Order: sequence, then C-alpha cells, then structure tokens
Amino acid sequence: MDITIKSLDGTEAGTVSLKDEIYGLEPREDILQRMVRWQLAKRQQGTHQSLGRADVARTGAKLYRQKGTGRARHGSARAPQFRGGGKAHGPVARSHDHDLPKKVRALALRHALSAKARTDSIIVIDDLTSTETKTKALAERFAGLGLTNALIIGGAEVDQNFSRSARNIAHIDVLPVQGINVYDILRRQTLVLSKAAVEALEERFK
Repeated sequence: MDITIKSLDGTEAGTVSLKDEIYGLEPREDILQRMVRWQLAKRQQGTHQSLGRADVARTGAKLYRQKGTGRARHGSARAPQFRGGGKAHGPVARSHDHDLPKKVRALALRHALSAKARTDSIIVIDDLTSTETKTKALAERFAGLGLTNALIIGGAEVDQNFSRSARNIAHIDVLPVQGINVYDILRRQTLVLSKAAVEALEERFK
C-alpha cells in the first residue's frame, strides 16, 4: 500500500510503501479488546485498602455479658456493624495485572495499525522537527494538515522543540516509536508516523 509523505507545511514530499503484513490485516476486535484490557489493567496501582476487623485498634473484651440484658449477643467491638469497626469484604492491595502472550501483543499492534490504515487515518510526515518552541505556530500547522485529534509517533528520539510545542495542544499526543501502543492508537482519531517511525516498525516486525 502506497501512501503520500507530507511535510508539516502540508506539501507533498514523495511516497512510501507500507507493508501489507503490518498495515493490511483484517482487524480483529477480540484481539484489540484483549490488548486494551491488558494495558489498562497494568496501569491500575492496586494500592487501595481498607481496615478489616483484624486491623482495627479496638478492645478485644466482650462488650457486655452474654445473657440477661435483653440485647443481641455480641463478642467484639471490631465487628463491621459497629461504628469504628472493621470493614467487611473491603478492598485489599493487590496486582490487577494478568498474563497476555507476547505474540498476541505483537499481533494486536499490527491489527491496530491495520485498523487505522483501513479507515485512511494514517499520515506519514517526512520530518518531525521544529526550529522554535512555539505552540501557536505548531497548532496552525496541525490545523493545515487537518489534525485535531491525533497520536504522533516520532523516531527513536523526538525533537525537543517539537515535543515541547505540541504538549500543550489538546487531543494531541507525541511519543517516540518505542512508546507506540494499541490503546493510544485506538483512542486517537488519526495516527501520524514519521518516516523514521515507519522504518523502525518495519524493522521491528521482521
């Protein structure tokens, strides 16, 4: 699949051929769903925890005698029904992470790239560099390219001026090629790849 390379100014700068084994697959929603679920699960800290009845610092003495008071039988002030008692079945610190085979993760990335290619939502830019750190100037360039909601993938290192100029623009994310991931690809409307990113992805999936 051939696609036109553009510059940040909107002019054409040649063409590039995208490999069908990376960008030409039939997207499978089940694989993409598994990958997104795996990514979001890994983001959860799992540090939420409440105090159970074994953790509450209250007396262990019996509240009152067992019989003769006309009241219900209770043996501990730490019970969940009492004010200041421990929480029953509360959250505990744990890891939300689960396993997903490496081959499935690699396949999910190719399916995400193919999903964008299928809807003509991929733009290739020849060079993602900026001579000055000006958010307004870069926002005008993005408007000229029709980018209002996009994930921009640079090479191994993203130009510092470009990254700083773009980070305050709403709905625009900039990542190096090592940080490309399925969730960010799917959550943004357009995928913008630099020529270096296209070459790096082809090398990655050899």
